[in-house]
Amino acid sequence: MDLKIAAIQLKVTDNKESNLQNARQCVCKAAKKADIIILPEMFNCPYSIESFHNFAEEYPGKTTTMLSKTAKKLKKYIIGGSIPEMKDGSIFNTCFAFNREGKLIAKHRKIHLFDVDVKDGITFKESDILSPGDKITIMETEFSKIGVCICYDMRFPELIRKMVQKGAKAVIVPAAFNMTTGPAHWHIVTRARALDNQIYLVAVSPARNLDASYTAYGHSLVVDPWGKVIEEASTDQGIIYATIDLDYVDQIRQQLPLLKHMRTEIYKD
Repeated sequence: MDLKIAAIQLKVTDNKESNLQNARQCVCKAAKKADIIILPEMFNCPYSIESFHNFAEEYPGKTTTMLSKTAKKLKKYIIGGSIPEMKDGSIFNTCFAFNREGKLIAKHRKIHLFDVDVKDGITFKESDILSPGDKITIMETEFSKIGVCICYDMRFPELIRKMVQKGAKAVIVPAAFNMTTGPAHWHIVTRARALDNQIYLVAVSPARNLDASYTAYGHSLVVDPWGKVIEEASTDQGIIYATIDLDYVDQIRQQLPLLKHMRTEIYKD
């Protein structure tokens, strides 16, 4: 079964209204070719501690209402990247996913917070403002089960493997690697997660904005179950399209049965 996806590499500004308008226009364009449309991490606000606080909204709010109405109008799935979600006084980095009727079918709160201090590189501490999620997220579609996680989450292979064990044949990752971690790890991590789990992995970044305090790497991409990059964006705003052949997942798993060959009894403590 073929699944047509569109990954929108959006240029994000410090104006929420502008970001939402830009996102909606891009989604409408992508809907002409795709069944599932994916936005990047923190697509409605700059990637900064201050912005997470200032742009945070409860559900339902302005951003999620726009996504829901647009999904219903276009009759497409929309994976809403992520936004800062306010809930009971806490702020989460949250992805809201809507089906063709505009119904919320999945909500993933980033589990692993990006607290790093790389020498001569990047220092960032999401936990200064964000709270972590605690649930694995699987989205049910007529095509297959699809996992959803956010950026730093995909560095933890145990999480992706759990999604696969729950039936996911593809994993979608809104992500904003930066100019330190992106050149070093973006392609390695995405290809490794796809290869090890024999899945399609779709990683969607914001466009590169050199005027921002946090500069995203860009290079949104789609990796197949053999670990091959089949589509990749550059650094500017744009949309990439790919057709995911879910039967190919089964073929690869039959030819190279990694999941069947697991020796879980040995891996236990």
